[in-house]
Amino acid sequence: MSDEPLIRIDRPAPHVVLLQLNRPKVFNALSNALVAQLADALEACDLDGETRAAVITGDDRAFAAGADIAEFAAAGPRLEEWDRIWGVGLPLIGAVRGLALGGGLELAMSCDLLVVAENARLGQPEINLGVMPGAGGTQRLTRAVGKTLASEMVLLGREFSGREAEAHGLANRCVPAERVLPTALKLASALAKQAPHALRVAKRALGQAYEQSLHASLIDERRAFLALLQTDDAREGVAAFLDKRTPQWRGR
Repeated sequence: MSDEPLIRIDRPAPHVVLLQLNRPKVFNALSNALVAQLADALEACDLDGETRAAVITGDDRAFAAGADIAEFAAAGPRLEEWDRIWGVGLPLIGAVRGLALGGGLELAMSCDLLVVAENARLGQPEINLGVMPGAGGTQRLTRAVGKTLASEMVLLGREFSGREAEAHGLANRCVPAERVLPTALKLASALAKQAPHALRVAKRALGQAYEQSLHASLIDERRAFLALLQTDDAREGVAAFLDKRTPQWRGR
């Protein structure tokens, strides 16, 4: 087992923390342990009295390519860890290069601001496994890009490029890959210069204005997702992915 941390933590500027997902061999797939460690790190920064903005990133190939499918098949996701991430009061900036698929896109959409690379690939391909997004994908994506495009992404597995993400309001900035992290850190430094308490209150108010019924919707989405996990098609979709074959759906 590697001794490498699942989350690399850096302090690149005053009052700014950089959290880098660190599972490069599997395109930063979101294991339960990685999500828990990210939540731990964010909660610690939220309470340290020093941090005023956080940047979450991956590496050149992937922000996060989705859930860890092998773990998903064996143990299932611990979705309660996502509640901890959503409860953080700090403003969060996502810096996306490469893949942001499934849970990776859901994590990116959990951020308050999003910077994406021109060559980024963003999508919710869970339908190809016989399931659906379970960490906010159906709700946040619909609010960001509208029902029409969200339906294509969730029901057909359509992906967005970085440019499309910016054009449809999913991302704040789209820049060349080498500019993603500098741009995100510049935004974080600008946030860190604002009044800390006002930032937190404003973030909460924005959430209330934009997502007034989101909590109930997220609960409904989670119930549907967990129910789908118990179906034959979901087991077949995951098994087919691991076996590198085309799934044979049974409709149950």
